[in-house]
Amino acid sequence: MKIREIMSSEVVTVSTDASLKKVAEILAERRISGLPVVDDEGLVVGVVSEADILFKERGPSSRGGVFAWLLDRYGIEGQLKLEALIAGEAMTSPAIVIDPRSPVAEAAHLMLERRVNRLPVVDKGELVGIVTRSDLVRAFARPDEAIEREIHEDVLGHTLWLRDPGAVRVTVENGKVTLDGVVDNESDAELVNVFVAKVPGVVEVESSLRWTANGVRS
Repeated sequence: MKIREIMSSEVVTVSTDASLKKVAEILAERRISGLPVVDDEGLVVGVVSEADILFKERGPSSRGGVFAWLLDRYGIEGQLKLEALIAGEAMTSPAIVIDPRSPVAEAAHLMLERRVNRLPVVDKGELVGIVTRSDLVRAFARPDEAIEREIHEDVLGHTLWLRDPGAVRVTVENGKVTLDGVVDNESDAELVNVFVAKVPGVVEVESSLRWTANGVRS
C-alpha cells in the first residue's frame, strides 16, 4: 500500500506570517492537530501543531532569572516557541515530508523515529496531500480480504517479481498471514516474509515456504 492510497489530498495550509491566533482557530475549527506551513512560492517549509500553541498557553517557566531557559526541559527551543507570534516562528522546520509513492511502512517508521503525528506529502516539490497517524491506523484496520489481495498483487506480483507468484499460497485470518508453497531460493523466502510483515494490517506472519534451488528444501 502506498501513501497516495491513504493520504488526504485536500490540505489546509498557513503562510509563514499567519498569526498563532489564526493557526489555533483553524486547528480548532477543522479538528486537526497540525498544519503545513508554506512560503510565498507554496513550498512546504515547516509544520505548526497543537504542541506549538501549548507553549504559549503554558507561559514562561516557573523558574525565574535571565537564564531560566537553561533549566527548562525544552531549552532554547521552548523559549523561542514561547516568544513566537507567527507560524514561521513557532513551526518545526525543516518539515519532514514523504513521497506519495512511498510505502505506508515508511511513513510509520518516520512518524515513530521523528516523533511526529503527520507528514506533508510532496511530489517533486509540490504539496499534494497529508498523511496522519490516524490514516495509518485506518489502513491497519482494513479487512483480511484487502490484506490478502495486496500480498498477492503488490508484494508477490510487483515488489518482489517472483517467477511464479501463484506458487505461493496466502491465507489471512484476523491479520495473521499464513504462507505456504514454493519459491526459487531461500533468499526469496526470506524477502517474502519481510515484505509481507510490512503490509498494513498484518499482525503476524507464519511461513512454511520451501525453495527449489541450491540446497533444496522440501
